Amino acid sequence: MKFFVDTADLADIRDLAATGLLDGVTTNPSLVAKAGRNFIDLIAEICEVVPGPVSAEVASTDFETMLKEGRYLARIAPNVTVKVPLTPAGLKTCRVLADEGTMVNVTLCFSAAQAILAAKAGAAFVSPFVGRLDDIGQNGLGLIQEIVEIYNNYPAFTTEVLVASIRNPTHVVESARMGAHVATMPPSVIRQLANHPLTDKGLSQFVADWAKTGQDILSQPLPKRGE
Repeated sequence: MKFFVDTADLADIRDLAATGLLDGVTTNPSLVAKAGRNFIDLIAEICEVVPGPVSAEVASTDFETMLKEGRYLARIAPNVTVKVPLTPAGLKTCRVLADEGTMVNVTLCFSAAQAILAAKAGAAFVSPFVGRLDDIGQNGLGLIQEIVEIYNNYPAFTTEVLVASIRNPTHVVESARMGAHVATMPPSVIRQLANHPLTDKGLSQFVADWAKTGQDILSQPLPKRGE
């Protein structure tokens, strides 16, 4: 499974990119507004930090303007993925951009029917929103399972399932078990994936036991080879 971080905070992006675990970035108008930066400059900087796909979302809702914005955003860097909403105009824009060789992330997906349309429109990614479905009492992870199952029935579909609106590590693990291709999540959730109380407990014990030896690894000479 690929890991994308869902943020426009460059400090977090740089920190996570340094781990080697980050495969891409997703942004949206709300995250950009929170960052308080010039949108184009921000996307360009993110693309320099992360070589993988970086989603940049159009702001318009009509086809003509959406297409112009998508083409403009695609010129920022080769790894820009133009993000469009799952609407008739968004799907039409997706088809044109995909035919031109631009990666497209179709976002705000809330049904398997919508996911089928995104795949047929040539989307590189479709973003079903797990957490927002859970918020209204529906089964977000159930939608992921449906989409993965449908896509697996049709080898001609090359669209990757990008699980979005992730709220916790369980969403990530369960999506991975179902075969989703990508999980995009806030920086906090990526960091939570490494947490476990038994890991902390075991490490504390190892540190305490090592201290009892009175040794320092770096102060000891390495043995000569063959000895």
